[in-house]
Amino acid sequence: MPEDREKRVRRMTDAMASRGPDGAGVWTGTHAVLGHRRLAVMDPEHGQQPMIFTDDRHEPLVAMTYSGEVYNHPELREELQQRGHKFRTGTDTEVVLHAYLEWGIDAVERLNGMYAFAIWDEIRGRLVLVRDRLGVKPLHYARHAGGVLFASEPKSLFASGLIAPAVSVDGLRDLFASAHTPGATLFRDVHEVRPGTIVVLDAAGLRERHYWQLTARPHDDDVPATVGRVRELLSDIAARHVRADVPLGALLSGGLDSSALVALGQQAGPTPLRTFSVDFAGNTDHFVGNSLRATPDTLFVRAVAEHCGLDHRDIVLDAAELADPRHRQAVVAAKDAPALGDMDTSLYLLFRAVREHTTVTISGESADEVFGGYAWFHDPERIGAQTYPWRYFTGHSGTYQALLRPEAGAELDIAAHREAQYRDALAGVPRLDGEAGLQRRMREVFHLHLTRWLPHLLDRKDRLSMAVGLEVRVPFCDHRLVEYAFNIPWALHTVDGREKSLLRAAVAPLLPASVTARTKAPYPVTHDPAYHHAISEQAHDLLATPTAPVWSFLAPQRLRDRLNRPAADHATRAGIDFALNFDLWLRNHTGHNGRLAGHAPASWS
Repeated sequence: MPEDREKRVRRMTDAMASRGPDGAGVWTGTHAVLGHRRLAVMDPEHGQQPMIFTDDRHEPLVAMTYSGEVYNHPELREELQQRGHKFRTGTDTEVVLHAYLEWGIDAVERLNGMYAFAIWDEIRGRLVLVRDRLGVKPLHYARHAGGVLFASEPKSLFASGLIAPAVSVDGLRDLFASAHTPGATLFRDVHEVRPGTIVVLDAAGLRERHYWQLTARPHDDDVPATVGRVRELLSDIAARHVRADVPLGALLSGGLDSSALVALGQQAGPTPLRTFSVDFAGNTDHFVGNSLRATPDTLFVRAVAEHCGLDHRDIVLDAAELADPRHRQAVVAAKDAPALGDMDTSLYLLFRAVREHTTVTISGESADEVFGGYAWFHDPERIGAQTYPWRYFTGHSGTYQALLRPEAGAELDIAAHREAQYRDALAGVPRLDGEAGLQRRMREVFHLHLTRWLPHLLDRKDRLSMAVGLEVRVPFCDHRLVEYAFNIPWALHTVDGREKSLLRAAVAPLLPASVTARTKAPYPVTHDPAYHHAISEQAHDLLATPTAPVWSFLAPQRLRDRLNRPAADHATRAGIDFALNFDLWLRNHTGHNGRLAGHAPASWS
């Protein structure tokens, strides 16, 4: 019955109400039902969705539900108007809809932005699912009864009542291997539309079409021309990303990436750019520098804010907030996945605080993947190892595996899974004739990061920001910049003997010297011992619950051993946080007693 279908779709959209606090809508057709939750960014007064295009008799021809931003929509709007299209709103949503009417599926090749959308084409009798080139915005789907359920997040699919959450063994292997299988998720039979991909369902069945992927091309620009082109691209990208009809801000860590964007954004806007940084109560007293982070962010943030004339705010979080089980629950629910401890919780709380001041914010995510900023890019031993270069530096994979019950570890066979995934990833690397040695290997490393590492970071940022109704834009994911940088020889990427040489040279005139000279630092964490104490108490409570679903996979004694290690050991805290988050996720996404529906061997439980 149509009424039943509409109720299911309303439940699905309600499950993601935080992604769209400004409006909701459902459109019901003969063969399709589309739902939407709106976060109003362009033309807030108009642009309600799903957006429908009708014929002269007011019969629907095309219906669309859309998420994200297309940054070249003004140019596309002008071109479409010249072709006779008439617009009722100032939204980019309507531009995308008319682009599809004009060019069909090929319209996606004209879009510059972050987007995920679904179109029901009544004329052709087909459903079209589209995801942006880098996969900034999420889009998931599952087959059901000859059709497709689709949504931004898996939780919405489960809210339909038509499919139940069942955790995939291969998904767990990805989790423990720090790997990512494109198109796969942690849930059995739930898929994600791959970045740069169109999924079509019609009478002929379900099929995929890749409309974009990285290609290998010769790079003929010398150093000055390359720096000039990077500067030109970044200036154009920044100007496009600060367009919004609602309050807009930017995240600022005082590192090169975020500082470059706020400096360029400040140049493009008429008023001081509103910026935000995260800090932690007690860090001044307890901070201890290490090889990854020699200094706190504060001094660099201040330098950029004063140099660029920014409207800056510090968001200071304390250990009690970070360890609060309610916040842990919110983060795991937002991600539909185990969280990364206080790194995820602090990002969620930062976004929640930023949302009180802005609807849109800009982030420096992906600059390290585009310009080679991570430390392991510059370590010959790690680059030479035939595995994912980030594996040994993040530490998460080994930390998680060290907690597994031996029989669970044997069943998952994580090493074999990682090796198979790595070989598959290498097979997809485009090659340039004559390329050899270090340059050939560095092309592989860049490609691995952009296709197998960056998806984790983009999904994390989208889920935690949209959980509080905040849109985060990632200018370094502009496909024009990614394509250009991917083909720059490694020798030019390191022309000044440091990481991100080209980015530094392109923006150096806009920033304080202290910032351009600063070494890459990771996302900050709290150094307050109170956090370790709080999560240790929570871990003791978990150990006192023998029926907790996590013990189907993790060995209690191995967690006890972690609790006896020094608090300063990074693996200690990471292991405790993982056990707590993994248990919480299993409680939310498994059946009776934590068994994985249809998958867990009896010996595990």
